[in-house]
Amino acid sequence: MVTEEEWSGEVARGERLRWLSLAGGLVVVFAIFVPCIMVGEAVTSGFAADLVAAGLMIAILAPMSAALIFVAARQQAKADEKMRGLTTELSEAVANADRQTEIRDAQVQRQRFESRLANALDMAEGEPEVIDVIERSFGRILPDAPVELLLADNSHAHLHRMAAVGPGGEPPCCSVDSPDRCPAARRAQIQTFSDSDDLDACPKLRNRPQGRLSALCVPVSIMGRTVGVIHATGQAETEVADARVDDLTTLAKLAGARLGLLRVMAETQLQASTDTLTGLLNRRSFSEQYASIPQQMFPVAVAMADLDHFKTLNDTYGHETGDRALRLFSRVLRDALRTSDITARYGGEEFAIAFPDCSAVDATRLLNTVRAHLDAAITVGGLPKFTVSFGITEAEPGEEFGGVLRRADSALMLAKQQGRDRIVLHESMGGEDAVPTEGRSDPLKSLEEDFFASD
Repeated sequence: MVTEEEWSGEVARGERLRWLSLAGGLVVVFAIFVPCIMVGEAVTSGFAADLVAAGLMIAILAPMSAALIFVAARQQAKADEKMRGLTTELSEAVANADRQTEIRDAQVQRQRFESRLANALDMAEGEPEVIDVIERSFGRILPDAPVELLLADNSHAHLHRMAAVGPGGEPPCCSVDSPDRCPAARRAQIQTFSDSDDLDACPKLRNRPQGRLSALCVPVSIMGRTVGVIHATGQAETEVADARVDDLTTLAKLAGARLGLLRVMAETQLQASTDTLTGLLNRRSFSEQYASIPQQMFPVAVAMADLDHFKTLNDTYGHETGDRALRLFSRVLRDALRTSDITARYGGEEFAIAFPDCSAVDATRLLNTVRAHLDAAITVGGLPKFTVSFGITEAEPGEEFGGVLRRADSALMLAKQQGRDRIVLHESMGGEDAVPTEGRSDPLKSLEEDFFASD
């Protein structure tokens, strides 16, 4: 490496040599001029004497000039060498600066992409919106290549194509059907395959309609568990730029984190809103969903259900059998009722059901279907025989929810008193005053207190 001090020293030496050469030449010329003239005149006269003097001067000055030229040439060579060194170092410095600039630009672009991606994912409120962000990101990262996202289902046993893009509208169409059968997902490492015909290429790349191809597989992890893969393909022997691989890795990392957070939030919300034993809504969530029924969906039928002689079932066969009975009835409700109906475990062996856009008479038909399905399910499930009683009423827009529940509970009490295993409509009882309350101390008041205590 040539330093500034070394280069300055060479320049100074060259300058001194030029001045010394000039001064030395003048001194020598003046020193030999007179002696050469005198020698020429001593040897001959006239013009011949001048020629002799000139010859002597040339003979004396020629070696000296050659020596000066040689010294100057050496000095110039040294200076040129220094200059070449400086030029090389400058070129390398410029090239290095360009490389550093490119690296910084690439880092800035990646940081900008990561920031925008993180912002987009943060605004995504559900998995469908996250998948949409992922799909749009594919088009920006690899616009000329088919890319797809494969994610495992809840059982983690099967992979499903959740997002896909391609120049011709066709995804890569990877045939892997399980995370355990995907090398990238199984190893939790990025896998690159330059040619599907290579000996160590993924077997799922062979015999595709596109023929020979290259592939890039980036694993996607959610909460530390690899549950999917981003799969991209291209022409054989084509390598994906490192920057693009980094972008796909960033996408896999951020998308996996967002999906994990959304799933945790959904699970937490589900646990807070559902009964852990039956999976139905709890009391509070039932009241919230009832309150959110739009006005155009009225009238709404509301039913209360209670498993008959449940305490006897528990005492005779054990609490495990009682829990199985509750779960079985809950499953029958989900299977037999409409998807728009709202079901909840209201407490103990008591259940509440709301039927939007349904009269009490139509809801009675649905509950009769539930009773029929329940009888068959008990036989198939191998449980002791048990029945359910129902009380049902009809709510109008703007009616207080507590009053509706009280009417349904009154009808349920009458069904119990009439022998159980039946459905009683509140409208058929001639009003609330006609409901017997024998054997139960103020049931309407106790239900109302339980309801408002749950809030």
